[in-house]
Amino acid sequence: MTTTSRPAGVPVDAPDWSEELRESGLRITSGRIAALEYLSEHPHSTVAEILRALRKNHPSLSTQSVGNIVRDLARYGMIRRIDLPDSGAARYETRVGDNHHHIQCIICGRIKDVDCVVGHAPCLTPSNTQGMRILEADVTFRGVCAECERKNPNFPALRTRAARRRPMRRRPPLRG
Repeated sequence: MTTTSRPAGVPVDAPDWSEELRESGLRITSGRIAALEYLSEHPHSTVAEILRALRKNHPSLSTQSVGNIVRDLARYGMIRRIDLPDSGAARYETRVGDNHHHIQCIICGRIKDVDCVVGHAPCLTPSNTQGMRILEADVTFRGVCAECERKNPNFPALRTRAARRRPMRRRPPLRG
């Protein structure tokens, strides 16, 4: 990652996205720079969220153009595409080059990064690789964040298995 002098308010260790694009072989465009800057501050964003945030300063952007931007950035390894259960849409982040995982709240959908459980990629080793070289392992932990648990104490998934079981009613014996 290359760093250079920055305008006021931009951290010195922030990526120089123009240089990163140049090194990856991609053309430097204002849309790509804006998307990378947004994703570095708002990881796990969808195309719609990126578009909504960038449209004010980039009115010519469309859903299709932002989709093309993230597709190209992901293809060149500058961002990572994440497809999480019940997420509704692909999400993107600039944290690449490690094998971190994600934890997702099943109520509010909040997504957070979780470092690799072993510390090297891939964190999991399959019993049979089917002749493939494994590049990464994707694990999504699903749970309930503390805020949602506090607000939704009776959410069905939060009750213990025993509490979810209905007691059997005893029927009187048949007489006859």
